Parts: sequence; C-alpha cells; structure tokens
Amino acid sequence: MTDLIRLRAVSKRYEQTGPPALDGVDLTVAAGEAVAVMGPSGSGKSTLLNLVAGLDRPTSGDVEVAGTALTRLSEKALARFRRSGIGIVFQFFHLIDDLTARDNVLVPADLAGIGRRAARARATELLETLGVAGRADAYPAQLSGGERQRVAIARALINRPPLLLADEPTGAVDAATGEQVAELLRELNRNGQTVLLVTHDADLAKRCATRTIEVRDGRVTA
Repeated sequence: MTDLIRLRAVSKRYEQTGPPALDGVDLTVAAGEAVAVMGPSGSGKSTLLNLVAGLDRPTSGDVEVAGTALTRLSEKALARFRRSGIGIVFQFFHLIDDLTARDNVLVPADLAGIGRRAARARATELLETLGVAGRADAYPAQLSGGERQRVAIARALINRPPLLLADEPTGAVDAATGEQVAELLRELNRNGQTVLLVTHDADLAKRCATRTIEVRDGRVTA
C-alpha cells in the first residue's frame, strides 16, 4: 500500500525557549487509511494537522503528502497544492455567510480553475450524497449545524483530493449530528478516501478510524 503521508523527524518550535510543539515525529499514513490523532489539549495534534495541511512549516524535518515535499514549496505553490491535494474540514465550518450552500461548495473549484459546468455537476453530486441537496440554495444562517458540516465536507471534497483532513469535525454539533458526521466519514473511507482526523472523542476515533495514534508532549506515543 502506498504511503500518502510521510513525516520524517519533524519538529516545530514557536518559541526559542520552552518545549517544542512537535518533537522529532515520524509518521506514515497509507492511502486508504483513516487515522485518528488523539491527545490532550496542547499535546501537538493540531500542529501536526497544520503541518500536513501545509498551513504551517516545520522547524526541522520533512513533510511529504501524495509524493510532494511540502517543505520545498513556496507559499504560492503550497496554496496551489492544497486546492487539489488536500481537503480540510474544520470544527466551526468556516462557510461564507453571503454565499448559498452550493456556492460555498464551489469556491475551491473556482479557485482551481475547474470549468463551471463540471464543478456544478460535482457539487450537486456531493450535496446529494451527503443528504443536503434540498438545501443547496440556502444560506449558512438558514442551515442547522449538521447541515453546515455536511456542506463543509462537500466543499472539502469538490476537487477530489486524495487526502481529507478533519479537525474536531463533531466539536460544534450535537450528539445526534455528531453520529451522522461520524458515519459520513466512515462511509467516505470505505469508498477509498484517505482521512486524517484530529479529535478528543474516543468514540468518534473508534467508529471512524482504521488506526489511532496518540500525541503527548509533542511526540507520537502510540
């Protein structure tokens, strides 16, 4: 099985003094895996996710995603890579208030220069698959938390990225909606989507992940 993510001796310091946020982390994630990253607040798990996303750069070490060495890319090249190589689902959705659900989903496709007709067809397909096609013309303020998270997942998948990153995807929804989001992530992985999930929720990790790792004090401990 091909490795989709490779971290080699990755460390990250935000300050010259004090312990690093990440300390010499080695990690591989194979294509098709769903890996949950767990650990207490401040353990380094969000830093790990940000490095894999190319939203932050390591102080030392190498980060490779889908065969691309992120540490060697310029900021512009990183932005281009994220458009097609990585989809990100955030805890608080980050939808654009004055765009409809459909138009929110289309934003990454527009940035990537995908033809409007093909992009709209893909957006419709995703919204149908995720059970919110009937809300395509609604604005975020008109959507429930669960509907907003489904729209956010569709947006993350619009450009068919090989890797989906999820940062506490059930943290801002109620328990019943959280179960629905968990099942969506599980179904995506069953269909071949590689998922890297950061969560405090052991039940979510158990339901969604094929493997769980733990980060403590900047190190992978399990």
